[in-house]
Amino acid sequence: MKFSSKVEKCSLSPIRKFYPYTVEAKKKGKKIYQLNIGQPDIKTPEEYFKAVRDFNLPVLEYAPSPGIPEMIKAVQDYYAKLGIQYAENDITITTGGSEALLFALMSILDDGDEIIIPEPFYPNYNTFVKATGATIRPINTTPEEGYRFADRAKIEPLINERTRAIMFTNPGNPTGVVLTPEELRLMADIAKEHDLFIIGDEVYREFVYGGEKLASLGEFDDIAENAIVIDSVSKRFSACGARIGAVMTKNKELQQQIMKFCQARLSVATLDQVASAALYNVGPEYFAEVREEYKKRRETIYKGLQAIPGVVCKEPQGAFYVMAKLPVDDAEKFLVWLLTEFDDNGETVMYAPGGGFYATPGKGIDEVRLAYVLKQEDLARAMELLKIAIEKYNAK
Repeated sequence: MKFSSKVEKCSLSPIRKFYPYTVEAKKKGKKIYQLNIGQPDIKTPEEYFKAVRDFNLPVLEYAPSPGIPEMIKAVQDYYAKLGIQYAENDITITTGGSEALLFALMSILDDGDEIIIPEPFYPNYNTFVKATGATIRPINTTPEEGYRFADRAKIEPLINERTRAIMFTNPGNPTGVVLTPEELRLMADIAKEHDLFIIGDEVYREFVYGGEKLASLGEFDDIAENAIVIDSVSKRFSACGARIGAVMTKNKELQQQIMKFCQARLSVATLDQVASAALYNVGPEYFAEVREEYKKRRETIYKGLQAIPGVVCKEPQGAFYVMAKLPVDDAEKFLVWLLTEFDDNGETVMYAPGGGFYATPGKGIDEVRLAYVLKQEDLARAMELLKIAIEKYNAK
């Protein structure tokens, strides 16, 4: 039986493919501090569950393909508070931010096209881009420079006649990099000058730790035809299981193209939209409390990493990830060893190996992404385990 060339170019998730090892480790009684997946342990606001309990329509009908009006209005009002005005038909509700990304990329990329993305990047970008038949031209960054990428000298040499778009996460997954307003303006200018789409994946918007306001691509009226903003309730409200996202663009023709895919998949889950719309009723105190909690966790994990000889990393400025270079020969091989052979008092630690966050073969082999989604004492213990494990691994 023959499979499509596009699917065969894709890989399993570097974040989820080690699940079988965790199952076996847990069968042996090991406790695993799982820092591999960005699944927050923050309580989902009660507004979500109340909306589910209060839902009493006699028939659970299809929702409109663009999204239910309440959900679109909730997103519209959210951005209005940020000073960004989106019309109702500038917003399309999707099944998570992942579908928003996939539909946007399928609408602008074709076989042989290229998209510029700073690496390391969210691994599903690779899958989504390959599914379109396009390829990623990576912007090279390093741990030593904190993975910063907004540099005209780095980006413009990558642009050619096949380039269609620039895409990045801001705040960054997996790096925690936050673009300054000036850096974001530079990225917008480059896209405008070269007539490219520019996609800002802004699902971690609330998690910026320096006190600054995060700049958004939606703020720049002069790139309205170029800009695509991706959003989601998953991280903002600790509601990953709701699978509700959105894609925003003022490019009316692009919205019409995206709508073809929306109509083909019929609709996003009605009840999850109703409940997710209610999440936008939470006040600013919710975000302030959650942000402060993540800030403390960031400080704990960064302090722990700095205490390990040979680790290279910069303090993340946003999201809830840190990318670090470890003093090991191969982060993937080290992870398998952590799950199959190592323990300290019956405990071990898990991360996402860095190689899967790169498009360039061989890069990231000694790097890891750590998600600081556990409470502080667990993060402190996880870093202690990592330090002990590195010492034992390198002494073999």
